[in-house]
Amino acid sequence: MTETAEKTITAKTPWEPYMGDVPMHLDYFEGSMFDGVARTAEQYPQYVAFDFMGKSTTYKELVQNIELCARSLKTLGVRAGDRVTIAMPNCPQAIYMFYAVNRVGAIASMIHPLSAEKEIENYLNFSHSVTAITLDQFYHKFEHVRQNTKVVNIIIASIKDALSRPVRAGYMLTEGRKIQKIPADAPVIRWKEFMRLGHACSWNYKVPRAGDDPAVILYSGGTTGTSKGIVLTNKNFNALGAQIVATNPMFRPGDRMLAAMPLFHGFGLGVCIHSMLFNGGRCILVPRFTPQSYAKLITKYKCNFIAGVPTLYEALLRLPKLEKADYSSLKGVFSGGDSLSVELKKKFDKFLYDHKAVIQVREGYGTTETVTACCLTPTHIYKEGSIGIPFPDTYIKIVKPGTEEELPYGEEGEILLAGPTVMKEYMDNPEETAQTLRRHADGLTWVYTGDLGTQDEQGFIYFRGRAKRMIISSGYNIYPAQLENIIDAHPKVLMSCVIGVPDAYKMQKVKAFVMLRPSIPQDEATKRELMDYCKKHIAKYAMPADIEFRDELPKTLVGKVAYRKLEEEELAKQK
Repeated sequence: MTETAEKTITAKTPWEPYMGDVPMHLDYFEGSMFDGVARTAEQYPQYVAFDFMGKSTTYKELVQNIELCARSLKTLGVRAGDRVTIAMPNCPQAIYMFYAVNRVGAIASMIHPLSAEKEIENYLNFSHSVTAITLDQFYHKFEHVRQNTKVVNIIIASIKDALSRPVRAGYMLTEGRKIQKIPADAPVIRWKEFMRLGHACSWNYKVPRAGDDPAVILYSGGTTGTSKGIVLTNKNFNALGAQIVATNPMFRPGDRMLAAMPLFHGFGLGVCIHSMLFNGGRCILVPRFTPQSYAKLITKYKCNFIAGVPTLYEALLRLPKLEKADYSSLKGVFSGGDSLSVELKKKFDKFLYDHKAVIQVREGYGTTETVTACCLTPTHIYKEGSIGIPFPDTYIKIVKPGTEEELPYGEEGEILLAGPTVMKEYMDNPEETAQTLRRHADGLTWVYTGDLGTQDEQGFIYFRGRAKRMIISSGYNIYPAQLENIIDAHPKVLMSCVIGVPDAYKMQKVKAFVMLRPSIPQDEATKRELMDYCKKHIAKYAMPADIEFRDELPKTLVGKVAYRKLEEEELAKQK
């Protein structure tokens, strides 16, 4: 990068005028993610790394379990560069496995445990996974598709195995009774059996990994209807851990983060888990989110940090019986994954004030291509409608969409990102990688986000919308083209169009418009058949809330389905 370019870019990363103790540039740890956590464990061995349903695990115990898990993976034959699929909620076994995969030099492919069977099959094949881990309650989905994949080993964990004895008894009387039994002769490895395998291996399991080595695959739907595997490196995650603490100088080792955002999501994995464990924080693991449990855990553990999507904060506002809740322990409340409306921010800021908190919600912005957040509102400066300013060493510029032509302050264009958290590539997709990652004359590699926004003269960014078709429901990114591909494959469907419609709780919910083949009745029986079909092929969070039959779908001048026309019709209905 030229000296001139560096001066120009640095002027647009203005943390110093607003928070003098945030450095402009940071030193980044060049080892693996595991190495970073192990380094922290050496400093704070007796600090609690995470709590799970009342049971605490120290950093010393965390590293011991990761090492044993890594030896078990080696015993199973997992080698450097192999892909291991992790389809787990936020629970101890998922944490151990994530870092153990890193320890043996393999790559963790993180997927939603509630994914439909066909999606699971696609993810397993797409990542070329040789081993997978999931919970007992999801075993049958994996078993149904296993023969269509190259997976050799399926490890089955259970929530009860991570619980203290008294809590386990209560769990088995309630949630445990609902889980479908796994046959005794099922070709799987139970968690306890898996961990015992580690005692057979005590050498040659540690594979050194550098910062630029690939470590994690997260998934993002493509606008063409095909999923994209985002390959992220050790340095991507370690840099995020450094940036999160630098932009939150009030953080202290031992501070508690309520980790409710899921592990398969960059926000949950990057901010709520790795950034905390990398810096000596304490994660309160939430395996299944409900507003009631979330609100209870904030007060029970006197949480210092919470992070979530706007839907989460909307849900908290709707809860009764929170009048006496004391949130004075909070140091940081972060919102991301979707735009936080000005009105919702005002309401939640008042909610925090009414419950003794002395802080306000800080909105951030990012993409999975940069792990997660790369931009955050400072603690003491808030500009209405802004998503904040870039992290240290992270640069944002607004260009004429698809070009390198930088636009003046205040003019809307495409948001481009550059910095140490930028992904390595889209897996096995060089064309899409070349479209998204482009090196400019300033020497930086920029992510073309497809998002639209503006930047003001102080460097604050304003998100204006998405150039790409995408629905955001409860913080989950849902890609209409993917759902349309699935629905169109049904033998009774001629064509479909999927849109997001406004929803008071989820922000958006999914609605499908369907043209049926000639002579197929547009009745409830057909709708039920399509809904049942969708349940088998579409993840629960992306399921259509409604299917509406149409004789014709509106078209654009070039013959494409005019999805914006359908969106306008739905908006008009709600007025």
